[in-house]
Amino acid sequence: MNRQAITTARLPVDTTNKLLALARIKGKTKSDIIKESIEFYYGHEENEIDSFTLGEPYFGKYSSDDSDLSTTYKERLRGILRAKHNSD
Repeated sequence: MNRQAITTARLPVDTTNKLLALARIKGKTKSDIIKESIEFYYGHEENEIDSFTLGEPYFGKYSSDDSDLSTTYKERLRGILRAKHNSD
């Protein structure tokens, strides 16, 4: 059983004209165009991958085993620059 509900939407005139043109070109009803559009949009959003999920397999994959890098990076950088300066 395919249950349906009636929904009303207020559309700007230009959007309504686009809807009418699409319906005419495709030979479909306005309702069909709206339903297909919502299904397409929903499918696109459902497949959208957020950046955390995309990068999750790589988090912590390449570890330097130095747990204090975020707090000692300035001192390490100074040491590298001193060594470079002294070798010139």
